[in-house]
Amino acid sequence: MDKILHDLGQLLLTAVPTFLLIWVLYFYLKGIFFKPLDKVLEARRQATEGTCKLAEETFARACGKASEYEASLRAARAEIYQEQEEARRRWQREHADAIQEAKRKAEEWTKEAGGRLQSEAAEAKRMLETQAGALAGRMAGRVLARRVA
Repeated sequence: MDKILHDLGQLLLTAVPTFLLIWVLYFYLKGIFFKPLDKVLEARRQATEGTCKLAEETFARACGKASEYEASLRAARAEIYQEQEEARRRWQREHADAIQEAKRKAEEWTKEAGGRLQSEAAEAKRMLETQAGALAGRMAGRVLARRVA
């Protein structure tokens, strides 16, 4: 057992310089390689996060502007529709007024034509009455002249 302990002690003594060398190597690499690498990675992470935050803020502003644009577009469309509706109503009123004016003129013309027709009919009746009397006289004269002859 002594031999084993002696060999084990010998093994530990030969391992101590390796252990110390690894320990020194660890601190050396940590100071020379890993700390600057951590700094670079941290700077990269911060830059990436900053860029992401900037992108999110830009996206939020763009969404806000898009919403404003859509709202102004809806308002403009509503205004155009309102103007079109007003124009349509105005045209309907003008059309109805034109129809009323045409009806009024037609009624006026009809009354005027009816008055002329009545006066012409009265004149024709008066002329027929005068001609009927003269014609009746002539007919009576011929009928009587045939009887006499």
